[in-house]
Formats: sequence, structure tokens, C-alpha cells
Amino acid sequence: MQNFKKLNLIIGWFTFAIASVVYLMTIEPTASFWDCGEFIACGYKLLVGHPPGAPMFLVIARLFTMFNSANPAVMVNIMSALASSFTILFLFWSLTHLMMKLYHQKDGSYSAYDYIVIFGSAIVGSLAYTFSDTFWFSAVEGEVYAMSSLFTAVVFWCILKWESESEQTYANRWLVLIAYLMGLSIGVHLLNLLAIPAMVMVYYFKKYTVTVKGVIYASLASVIILAVSLYGIIPWTWKVGSWFELLFVNGFGAPYNMGLVVFAVLLFAALGYAIWYTYKNGKQLLNIITLCVTVMLIGYGSYAMIIIRSAANPSMDQNNPDNVFNLMSYLNRDQYGDRPLFTGQYFNAPAPSGEDGAPIYAALNGKYEVVDHKTKYVYDSRFTTMFPRMFSSQGDHAQYYKTWNGGYKGKPVRTKNDRGENEVVYVPTFSENLSFFFTYQVGFMYMRYFMWNFAGRQNDQQGHGEVTHGNWISGIPFIDNARLGDQSLLPDSMKENKGRNRLYMLPLILGIAGMFFQYNRNKKDFTVVALLFFFTGIAIVMYLNQSPIQPRERDYAYAGSFYAFAFWIGIGVAALAEGLRKLIKNPVAAGSIAFVLSLLFVPCLMAKENWDDHDRSGRYLARDFAYNYLNSCKEESVLFTYGDNDTFPLWYIQEVEGVRTDVRIMNLSYASADWYIEQMHQAYYKSKPLPMTLTLDKVAGSRRAIVLVQNRLNEPLDLKKAMDFVVSDEPSTKARSNYRGQDAISYFPAKTLRLETKLENAEKAGIVEKGDQVLPYIDINLGGNYIYRNTLAILDLLANFNWERPIYWGVTVPSSYNSGLEKHFKGEGFANLLVPEVMVEDRRTGGNDGYGSYTNSDSVYERIMNLYTFRNLNTDEVYYDENCMRMIATYRNAFTRCIFALINEGKNDKAKDVLNKYMDTFTKPQVSYFYSASSIVDAFHFVGEHERANEVSDMIANDAEQQLRFYKSLKRRGEVEQEYGYALQNVMQLAQSAKRNNQADQEKKLNDILSMYR
Repeated sequence: MQNFKKLNLIIGWFTFAIASVVYLMTIEPTASFWDCGEFIACGYKLLVGHPPGAPMFLVIARLFTMFNSANPAVMVNIMSALASSFTILFLFWSLTHLMMKLYHQKDGSYSAYDYIVIFGSAIVGSLAYTFSDTFWFSAVEGEVYAMSSLFTAVVFWCILKWESESEQTYANRWLVLIAYLMGLSIGVHLLNLLAIPAMVMVYYFKKYTVTVKGVIYASLASVIILAVSLYGIIPWTWKVGSWFELLFVNGFGAPYNMGLVVFAVLLFAALGYAIWYTYKNGKQLLNIITLCVTVMLIGYGSYAMIIIRSAANPSMDQNNPDNVFNLMSYLNRDQYGDRPLFTGQYFNAPAPSGEDGAPIYAALNGKYEVVDHKTKYVYDSRFTTMFPRMFSSQGDHAQYYKTWNGGYKGKPVRTKNDRGENEVVYVPTFSENLSFFFTYQVGFMYMRYFMWNFAGRQNDQQGHGEVTHGNWISGIPFIDNARLGDQSLLPDSMKENKGRNRLYMLPLILGIAGMFFQYNRNKKDFTVVALLFFFTGIAIVMYLNQSPIQPRERDYAYAGSFYAFAFWIGIGVAALAEGLRKLIKNPVAAGSIAFVLSLLFVPCLMAKENWDDHDRSGRYLARDFAYNYLNSCKEESVLFTYGDNDTFPLWYIQEVEGVRTDVRIMNLSYASADWYIEQMHQAYYKSKPLPMTLTLDKVAGSRRAIVLVQNRLNEPLDLKKAMDFVVSDEPSTKARSNYRGQDAISYFPAKTLRLETKLENAEKAGIVEKGDQVLPYIDINLGGNYIYRNTLAILDLLANFNWERPIYWGVTVPSSYNSGLEKHFKGEGFANLLVPEVMVEDRRTGGNDGYGSYTNSDSVYERIMNLYTFRNLNTDEVYYDENCMRMIATYRNAFTRCIFALINEGKNDKAKDVLNKYMDTFTKPQVSYFYSASSIVDAFHFVGEHERANEVSDMIANDAEQQLRFYKSLKRRGEVEQEYGYALQNVMQLAQSAKRNNQADQEKKLNDILSMYR
């Protein structure tokens, strides 16, 4: 037994070393897209990130960044890599524990065959998870999911340690440790709590005689413990604290947070007394429960850091959770809205009636004032159901609900429409509701990801159900051809996609074999692993209740489920070994062959297939994107951005690398929030406060969340006067309204607002040059009958900035946020500068860049040639996934606009320089596989480079023809009509270009392609 423990330690640390080397070799050397840039910045400076926060993650990240302050980003990524490696270590040790029970000998000894099977299973299972698609993705970036997986692995290992020591005197210390780790894990991610049901069953199987009734009671108890943790301890700790806070601040006149402090002291005093009392009176079970609750709350206390840091008003302070009421909103993720879970509406339910719910408090004037109420929506009961899955009325979701149900029939319900007219609406039936749950939420949003990891992946293109994007594959021709079309006709661009991974279903088969083997040998342990698999998989599917068209793939949410399946992959080695024992008389040989075959055809195959699309070494795109974005702006600018990927890298590079901290970023997605507008009034680093009149008391809660637009004046109204009118609280400045029960609402009395030019200020700020033909004013035309608060924030800034600071709109900001000012935009690369000039009179026919807009060609030329950085975009060795390729498309557009602006201005030599830089910067796939790539062919023709134009044209046309051939072969042709049209259009544009430039041979080649596929 002593030898076994020694080998267990040595081999376990060996698998840890393998995982560590792999992850450290493949980590991204700087920030990644999505939340990573924000997490790295928050960890480096202990800032307050997006709800519901991750204080424990940030504290550990801060510790890691202290070891290398020159490159904090790589240290946070290393932290994720090591957290993932430790997850593999604890997975190995958990697997050996389960395998020991399958091969347990009464005398405690193990044969050579037992050693081979036990350790071989643990090695294969842990390495299979090491190289799995989803887990590897999280292991190489600065996100919370790697650390969350580590907490899950550790607590599961702890309950197995308790199981092995349960008869010893101090065995319950493991239960207390688990509770503490659970509390800490809340400060990383809530996913760890889903291990509770599996751990409860370990406890039940060890302590009680197993009966059907007992299993049912234990299962109910596990769900109750999970529910109490998730819906009791987590929210109600702060809820009760808010009662004390309200009493002390509003009732006793105490300073903010005094009531919360008093509550915390009383709570832990009561728990301390309960621990002492139950110990003195021999109430062992109650004592353990009280201890567990206490240490869980101590771990959960990491959220105190959020309040403390928020009170210091850091440069990033999302939701401003510096008091218990803001913290509760922060933890509840109120800004993201709500989704029904147990009961709720269908997507086509009529507009609900609203009732005032719980009050919303804001810290104003030394007290907590009620500034609004949460709205309780009441829907027509005919349009509601239990377990609602088809609930979202947003955008195209209704059409997708029908698509995923094969076009549902529904049941007719008579109702009135918005105009008060009678109509019949077809409400989904409950069976159709369940059909969407099984086909989309389970089948597409879980099983597809499951198969990615253990069968194979089609490509890295985000899928919404199309036959060509993001499906699972096997690599077995007859299976893939039947599902996804003739794979021999795939275009090179699809074959060469690094996300195309063929695992031939071998990990899946081995895992299924292990599942049945464990079920037959040890039903108790099978139940434990199955519960872990279910609650970290299908249970999350039910809880998330995802609507169609998610903005990104969500496989990271189910990593715990894939972790559980890795147990069965490992146990599958034992299943194979036992099968070979029937064929091979020598058990050691049978075990060795099973281990070697499993190792080669599962972990090694997974490593080979997954390496190229998980190796992020050499990828600097997110960081360089932020650098280029900020360096499109003049000194002391204001830059409007919109989405996560447009903003988080910018926050990272400002906060961590200190690049262009003079630029104030305003994320228009956040500008609808009262706390965000309040923070725009603060100075950060080299950026002065924004001159805005919207203060917290003007926008708290739902105040001015919507502002009406009425044309009561027949002439333009000065923008400053208009904002003063909107901001005023005088009754005479309000209009009657039914919005959220408000009798009066702010409004603009004119649809045309006039912004006067301050020429001297504009020249001093570098917005215009001396001698420019400057307009005395700019008119802003408000379309529609209302605007939202984020547009109001833009108007407020414009009304007060006095032309003393340049204002930019990022090129990725939706046009709906331009307030009709596009003709006054001057393109400066990745941002558009507002100038008091008419740059483009008519966007359909005007402009100098071929896109209906104006580009400052000389300025952008200098930036592209001498300032912007495009590291490692010109090599196929560095992996760029679909999200990165979208960002690279933004680069390409900046190049293309500059090229055509230079050509249209007769600066062909400079245009050639940028064209050559374009071809040197981007690899062949980045040039040819985008549908607007034909514009580069035109550019080469325009500068007289006809031979190079034809070379690029052939490259693009070849890819387009391959796409057309494949799309035409598909049985599900309707799903790719858009892609087919794009490819055909590309060839048509190339043919037109050849014709315009008298390239007869090229024109003929292209027309031959068109004749085949048009």
C-alpha cells in the first residue's frame, strides 16, 4: 500500500507536469478578447469588473501579477494554466481513488495488473481532459473558468478523501474544508456549487444502508442543500444585511455601511455561539452544519473586497457596488435582465401589465432614497407555461423558435393587438416548448459541445444551426457525409480550418465503455459520477434557458460535465483491459496493451488534433487592436465604443500598460446605466472629467431612461438649451406618459437640435486646421419619437464639450448611435472624428474611400505605415479563430478605405505603399476568404498593377468556386443560400473588375465560373 501511495504521488505530479508544459507553451502572451482584458486589468489593480464579480479570482490574479509587474497579462494567463494543471492533478488522484475501489483487495495488496490498470486509467482519463477542446480553451487565457474547474476538482477530491477516512476521529474536517472552498469558489464562479449533489451521495452511500427510499431522500436533500446555498445563503445574507443598513442609515443617521458592519458582527457572533453551544452539548451533526455554514460565509466574505474597492472609486467600478443595495443588484446581475425559469411567458405573449415590485434605493444626500421600483410583469395566463423555453421576443428569436421546431402549429388564442383589433395568435403548445428544449438547448447547445470534445469538431465558425458552421464531426466519412454533405468537396478554406478536429469518436466510445463498466462493477460510484455529470451539464442547460443566436459559443459553461465524462474515459481503459484478458492469457500484457492503445488513440490523438487551434502563443491581436484603436485618436479625446470586444482590450491596455490614458472611453452599451454616467464625471489618469449635466440624481433608477422627442417647435433648438430643458425637474418641462407608471416624462421639444461651433476651441484641440471651411453650427436630427439614455448621454456631452476635446465614434459602433452625424465624420483609421464640416453630403454617392464616407488619407497612411502594429498577422503559424478574423476584417477595412481615399485623391504612389503593406500584413486566408476582398483587385488595377490584380483575383475566385461547388452539392441547400449568393457575388465583382480594366482573359475565366453556378 505504501508503494501505491508513492506511485500515486509521483505519477500524479507527472501528469501535472505534462499539463503544465502544454498549457504554458500555448498560453496567449497578452490579453485575449471577450472578458479576459477586463479580468486582467481588474486583477492587476483590484478594480471592480462586470457583475456578479469574481473577487477571489481577482485577489489571486493580483498575487500572480506581483511576480512580474512588467507583463501582468502573461502572469494572469499563467495562473489559469497552472489552475488547469492542478485540476488535472486532482482529477488523476480522484480517478485512482475510484479505480482502487474497483480493484480493491481485502489484504490491501495489488497485483502488477491492478497497478497497470489503475494508473493507466488515471493517466488516460486525466490526459484526455487535458487535451479536450473546451478545457484547453479556458486553460490558456485569463478567465475565471480554469480556476472554477480547479475548485470543482478539489472539492470532489476532498469528498473522496473524507470517504476514505470517514471512520477516523477527525474525518469531518474534510467536510468543513469543502464548505470553506465552496464559499471561496463563489468569489470565482457559481458553477462549483453544482458538485453538491454528487458529494451528498458520497456521504449517504458511506454513512447509511442503501435503499430506494434512502436514495430518493438523499437526492432530495442534495437538491435542497444546493437550493439553500444558491437561493438562500448567497442572496439572503446581503438581503438581511440591507435591513440593518436601512435601519442604521435612514433610522439612526449612521454613515453608509455601518448597518452592514453591525449585521456582520452579530451574524458571526451568533454563529460562534452556535458552534460553542452545539459542541458543549454533544450535538455533532448540528455542530458540523453550523461549522460548515460559518466557514462557507467566511469564504463568501471575499465579496467584502468589492464594497471596499468600490468605495475607493477606482477607474473601473462597474455598478458602483459601494453599498449593500448596489451590491445586491450587482450580485443579481440586474443590468442583464431576467429570464423565466420555472414559469413564464411565451415569446408572442402580448405586452404585460406592470406592477411596482421591490423598491430601488440610491445613496443620495447621506441616506438611501427610493428612486424607483422593480417592475413585476404580469402576462396573460393563456400565454404562460411551466418550464418556459420559448420566451424571448427579441429580434429574430421568434423565427428561430419556429425553425428549431420544424415550424410549429401552436394552439389558437383570440386576443387584441396593439391597435385594439381582434386577432388570432398561435401560442406554442407545451410539447413544442419541450421540443425546443430538447432540439436546441440540449441537442445543439449541449450535445454539440459534448461531441466537439469527444467525437470531433467541424470548424471554429460559430454555429446557429447551419450545416457548414460549428457542428460536431467524427472524421468517419459515412457519418459526416450523411449529416453535413460530401466532405470530399469541402473547399480548401474549410479543410484547412485549424478548428477542424477529427477524433473518430474514440474518446466517446472509450467513455461509454467506462460508463457501463463502472455501472456493472460499482453502482454507487457510478451514481456519484453520473450526478456530477448531470448537474454540471443538463442541469445548467435548464438553468441558463438560453435563447437562440447567442453572441458566442457557450461550451465553457459545461466544462464540469466534460470533467465528469473524463472519469469514464479513464475507467474505459479498465473495460478494454478486462476485454483483452479474455483474449490474452497474460493479464499484465492485456493491461499494458489496453493502456498503450488507449493512450495513443485518445489523449495523443486529441493532443494532435487540438494543438493547432489551442496554441495561442504568438497571438497579440487583442492587445494590438486596442493599441491601434487608441492611437487613432488625438490627445485628450473622447472615444465612443460599443461591445465587449471593442472595449475590454482598450481598458486592459490603458489600465495595465498605461497606453493613451488621456483618451476617455465611453462604452455606449453601459451609458444607459446611472452608475456609469455618474462615473463619467470623474477624472482618471490623464483624462479630465466629461462635461455633462446628467448627474446621478437625474438618472437614478429609471429617471430619463427614455426621453420623448416631440416636434413642438418648427425651428432648430440650441442643443445646450434643449439639454437644460430635459435635465430640468420643473413640471412645465414634462410630458404626459404611461411609461412605467410615470405620469410625466422628460422630452425634447424639437426634433432638430443645433450644436454651435466654437472655432477657436476646435482649432486649439486639433479638431480642425486653420483655413478649413468650418460650419457655424451642426444640426442633429432626432429620428423617432423617443431616445434611450445612452443616446441622451451622447447629446449631453455634445451640448457641453464646447469643442475643447475631440470626440470619436469607433468604427465598430452601430450606426444607430451616430445620431445622424455621419456626414460630419472624418475617418482617422479605427475611429471617426466629429468635425464641424460637411465631409460627405450624400453617403450613397459621396465620400473619398469607396464606402460612402470620408477618410483622412494622409493621416491614416502615416498611422498604417509608421504607427499601427500588426504583429504576427502574416504567418499561418499563429492561430486566429473566427472572432479574431472578424477583428482582422476591421483592420482590412481600414486599409481598404485608406487605399481608395489615396487613389481617389490621385496619390497612387502612397496607395501602392499601403497595398504592398496590405499584402505583406495579411496571409492568404485573410485576404481571400472575405466577401469584400475583390475591392483589393480593383485597387491593384487602379494603380496599374494588373498582373498582381489578376493573381489576387485568381486566388479569390478559386476559393469562391470551391465554395460554390460544395454549396451546390448540399441536400440542405436552403441553409447556405446566403453564403452561395456571397460567393457568386464575389466572382461577379471580379468579372466586372476585369471587364472595366480590359483584362479579357481574366474576364473569360470568371464568366466561365459564373456560367456553371449562376
